[in-house]
Amino acid sequence: MTGIRLRQFSYKSILIWLACLFFGGLFLSLIYVWFIRPPVSKTPLEQVIIATNTEYVGTCSITAAREKGYFAKEGIVVLIQSHSSGKAAMEAVVQGQAHLGTVADIPVMFAGLDQRPVAAIATIFKTDKDHGIVGRRDRGILQPADLKGKRVGVTLSTSSHFTLSAFLNRQKLSVKDVTMINYKPEEFADAIERGEVDAVASWEPFLNTMMTRLGDNGVVFYGKDVYESLYNVVGMRSYISAEPETINKVLRALDQGSNYCNEMPDAARVLHEAGKKTNTKEQRAAWATYRFEIELDQGLLLALEDQARWAIKNKLTNKTEVPNYLDYIYLDGMEKVKPSAVTIIH
Repeated sequence: MTGIRLRQFSYKSILIWLACLFFGGLFLSLIYVWFIRPPVSKTPLEQVIIATNTEYVGTCSITAAREKGYFAKEGIVVLIQSHSSGKAAMEAVVQGQAHLGTVADIPVMFAGLDQRPVAAIATIFKTDKDHGIVGRRDRGILQPADLKGKRVGVTLSTSSHFTLSAFLNRQKLSVKDVTMINYKPEEFADAIERGEVDAVASWEPFLNTMMTRLGDNGVVFYGKDVYESLYNVVGMRSYISAEPETINKVLRALDQGSNYCNEMPDAARVLHEAGKKTNTKEQRAAWATYRFEIELDQGLLLALEDQARWAIKNKLTNKTEVPNYLDYIYLDGMEKVKPSAVTIIH
């Protein structure tokens, strides 16, 4: 009898012990689910497609915002659409292939003249050391004045076109003193190496690629004091007005990305150069002169107006009046996200 009772007692103890374990584990699981485990967001990340040239150093803030998680923190997943020029990126935006695009000021200027319903939401990069002209020494080009009478490759209606005009003007020459031949940026290196042109007006990283191909036969004249590149983010007005909070999220992430590129230059260079075709000593040396910052400066408005007058004078448009470029700048986002960086008079 005693043995039976002991066995019964042991079985009951085991059952009670197992029940305590089960309900104790269940209780702890509930505590974890409701109080400890981070809540799982039921809202999927919003997708934003940005048309840009990731080879260009001006995209550092975009690369940093994506790779360091600043976009994700804002609830955005950014897909990069690769293009070799701002002109092509602008076209992607206009054609509805991308939500936003990165462009220099010239495509914005032409968009105004063509009355395309686009707007710049911010300038994200400035420099006066990324545009220039590469020439062949064996074609007698040793100094800027030697460009007279030469065949010069250029992508028409881009910042390189404007830079070439301004550069020639500085040498007391005009566009009539050279023969301009239109190329896509990615075609420049082959064209100048084969001798189809005597010189090429372009921007980095294409300048470096051409100089590498030409070796000692190449000479480069940089556009410092001739043209300051203003790199902007643009979108269709319809998209911007329909998604103002998305624009604010993008701007906040780009602000963090810009700060990273400025404050962590060595790490930012490594991040930007990862997987890139270009990794130049010149770019590393020039990094300290680059200005990564989101802003809407009065200088952008003045540059657009000046460039429009250039386009009209050189008959690059059938328009005869400079448009009101305030209509092509979206101020609300920056005024909410970083009002101190808005100096455009409006």
